[in-house]
Amino acid sequence: MGDNLVHALRGVDLDIDAGSSIAIMGTSGSGKSTMMNIMGCLDQPTKGTYKINGKNVSGMSKSELANIRGRMIGFVFQSFNLLSRTSALENVEMPLLYQGVSSRDRHKRAMAALAAVGLQDREDHHSSQLSGGQQQRVAIARALVGDAPIIMADEPTGALDTRTSYEVMGILQGLVAKGKTLIIVTHEADIAAYASRVITLRDGLIVEDRQQTPIDAAAALAKVTAEREVADLALAEKNKRAEKAS
Repeated sequence: MGDNLVHALRGVDLDIDAGSSIAIMGTSGSGKSTMMNIMGCLDQPTKGTYKINGKNVSGMSKSELANIRGRMIGFVFQSFNLLSRTSALENVEMPLLYQGVSSRDRHKRAMAALAAVGLQDREDHHSSQLSGGQQQRVAIARALVGDAPIIMADEPTGALDTRTSYEVMGILQGLVAKGKTLIIVTHEADIAAYASRVITLRDGLIVEDRQQTPIDAAAALAKVTAEREVADLALAEKNKRAEKAS
């Protein structure tokens, strides 16, 4: 406020390997949102440089940054950010529309992206007709449709239950297996556990940078599904015995 200068990031020096998964952690005010905005070419650093594939994007014009975002970066947000009055297919097509892709190619690529997240049979559904997990999968398909090499996910499971979170993180981990670079921004250690590298920010500084073996979301999903099936069978058996007793 006034003449006070706030340094959201201070002396951050970071390299991220292509095809890796990284979680950027920190509490409110740590600088993680500022870092995400700079890495996503939504904002420019006031000092220093930021390079993507060796190209310095610092100092680029707004139109140049928009071009970089359209070609290089796919975004996934906690709130989904879907257009409520359009179908899942049309939501996924939207980035391609801005790029001037033909209607036929938009449809083909959007359907392929929906198929990649298991929603090829929901292309005509609007947001109100989809569950939270399905809406997030549409958002992931939208991030994928331009074949961007970098996926930035801001609290991607924050609005989802445990089982659906496993499904979403399994999809994101599958993208890393296919060579995409995944950057997760979160304040939750449980979410950071899905990445192979964790960067922790505090007061605009990197206070920790560590490697780890990420949780396998697909394996976790299989486990919780099996446990639920066992519980459902036990409940059904209990109800059957109660009916016989009555």
